[in-house]
Amino acid sequence: MGIFDFLSGEFIDVIHWVDDTRDTMVWRFEREGHEIKYGAKLTVREGQAAVFVHEGQLADVFTPGLYMLETNNMPIMTTLQHWDHGFKSPFKSEVYFVNTTRFNDLKWGTKNPIMARDPEFGPVRLRAYGTYSIRVSDPARFLTEVVGTDGEFTMDEISYQIRNIIVQEFSRVIAGCGIPVLDMAANTADLGKLVAAEITPTLAEYGLSMPELYVENISLPPAVEQAMDKRTSMGIVGDLGRYTQFSAAEAMTAAAQTPNSGMAAGLGAGMGMAMAQQMAQPGPWGARPAAPQPAAAVPPPPPPVEHVWHIAENGQTRGPFSKAAMGRMATAGEITRETHVWTAGQDGWKRAEDVAELAQLFTILPPPPPGS
Repeated sequence: MGIFDFLSGEFIDVIHWVDDTRDTMVWRFEREGHEIKYGAKLTVREGQAAVFVHEGQLADVFTPGLYMLETNNMPIMTTLQHWDHGFKSPFKSEVYFVNTTRFNDLKWGTKNPIMARDPEFGPVRLRAYGTYSIRVSDPARFLTEVVGTDGEFTMDEISYQIRNIIVQEFSRVIAGCGIPVLDMAANTADLGKLVAAEITPTLAEYGLSMPELYVENISLPPAVEQAMDKRTSMGIVGDLGRYTQFSAAEAMTAAAQTPNSGMAAGLGAGMGMAMAQQMAQPGPWGARPAAPQPAAAVPPPPPPVEHVWHIAENGQTRGPFSKAAMGRMATAGEITRETHVWTAGQDGWKRAEDVAELAQLFTILPPPPPGS
């Protein structure tokens, strides 16, 4: 065996990659010393791209196909290295295979609620989640901007960053779109396309693209959802008076059907009276005139507020006393017409005879005799 045959056996003749992990984005072709034989075969399958890095500098990018690694197939590599065509010496380069297929069913969602202004409910807090797909559109840029020298780069290593970009753009779109909360469910497809379009320039800087983004659900806080459920229930009920009559009739029917119930007879009589009243009402075609309805009873006015009184004697205040107590005191002579009294709402102290409510207490007593 000659020395040239020995070298030919030592170096790699076929370079290819078969992936079965479903989450690997970039894989570096491993070879001790990274020695690749001049004229070796490179197989790039559909959904792949091969990137050559020579002495730390990105050289050539190969799309799907079968290549012979020669000078006519590697124009950039030829300018980077002088080839000895007689010896056909091996070259030391790193080969990175990039998966260019779609990575589907990736999850995204909002960690914290998004503040938005709804035209009907005012300020609201929204949460959302969904799925998206991603693919490598520019293998060279993706390798230089994201992967670096990582020998095996998976989707998990960049999915967190992509989720942050989606949430940021989704929050901005939701806050400025002006779509009412009640109409967002009908516009999730348009929202997904709008958010994907806003994300595209940012992802292009990574060498990525987003073919699809889906908004699966947009939800409100539980308290707001409960309030909306109550509002929906009120809309379904409609006329509250008729709903109350219907509920009462259902309850009476259930109680009347209960055996050995003392309420059955009374409920039956009540239902009969209710039916009689309904029959007295005019029919839908005016067959029976309406019976005159009794006028609603006017409630009596509230009773007057009874005053209580304070008495001023010798610089001291006594009381409070009710009007009945004041009458007894007037009869006993403990207070006179000249006694100063006060009650809440009265402007200062007044003599008892000057207060209309107390003056009548002294009419039953004769006035003082003349000359007393």
